Amino acid sequence: MKFVVSGSVAYDYLMSFPGYFREHILPEKLESISLSFLVDSMVRQRGGNAPNIAYTLALLGQKPLIFATVGEDFEEYRQWLERNGVDTTWAKVIPGVYTASFFCNTDRSNAQIASFYTGAMAYAAELSVYKLKDNPPDLVVISPNDPDAMRKYVKECQELGYPYLYDPSQQIVRLTGDDLRVGIEGALALFVNDYEFALIQKMTGMTQEYIIGKVDFLVITRGKDGAVVYSGEGGEYNIPVIPPEKIGDPTGVGDAFRGGFLTAYANGMDLETCGRFGALAATYCLEQDGPQGHVYTVDEFLARYEDQFPETANRDFSN
Repeated sequence: MKFVVSGSVAYDYLMSFPGYFREHILPEKLESISLSFLVDSMVRQRGGNAPNIAYTLALLGQKPLIFATVGEDFEEYRQWLERNGVDTTWAKVIPGVYTASFFCNTDRSNAQIASFYTGAMAYAAELSVYKLKDNPPDLVVISPNDPDAMRKYVKECQELGYPYLYDPSQQIVRLTGDDLRVGIEGALALFVNDYEFALIQKMTGMTQEYIIGKVDFLVITRGKDGAVVYSGEGGEYNIPVIPPEKIGDPTGVGDAFRGGFLTAYANGMDLETCGRFGALAATYCLEQDGPQGHVYTVDEFLARYEDQFPETANRDFSN
């Protein structure tokens, strides 16, 4: 399956706070909140929704193409992605601009406070899905990006008849209720976490039942409580968390879930198996530092999957 993955491309500046954010937040003073956290460590990692998703797809044998705008500082990142099986042909360099940057502080409970600088991502609407007509995709992933670009890609996919996975997540607050409604009603699938799903329902007036009826499948991730997958045909599958062998950094875990889920989907697996693939890919990411720190072969992934779900032993996952 030919995946085109749109979304942010960014450098992640990841910091660790040795305490708990909740101990320093005063609910009665939220209107004048002013906090600064002294961190113990900081690293710069390659990140952004599009390459994070694409990286896991590539680890699992897919050949994803990222569709995004990047800055003049992208060349080293491009070489890394190409070496790891990600096609960067449509990573457009914007002259005189830096690649987007994500600044994230994580506390001892894995709660996070983050800021995002758009950089080259602000120019993403300069790209057009129509440019893909000579080699059309099987599925376009519309993940968080410049809001104008997300609106444009939804419109163009609908005009061209390209199936797309709608993943507005972090940009829900920058989109309107109408934007979200249009994006969902034309989508093959919707991916969100449980908080984002509640926010979408509030902003659009759409019920869960209505949304499920509009898409082939809906995936809601729920952190430590796993995920739930709803089929447009009425199925519901509760997906457990795969216990990690250690905990590294939660940044990018949701993107890894998407990459694992979509790999199983590309191989014709049922939705429950897709969710389980996503859960295992997420755990691999959680066990390492950074959203692209996990490394494994397809055989290693499948062996661990069968250990976790022994009823699948000897099942053919290569359809």
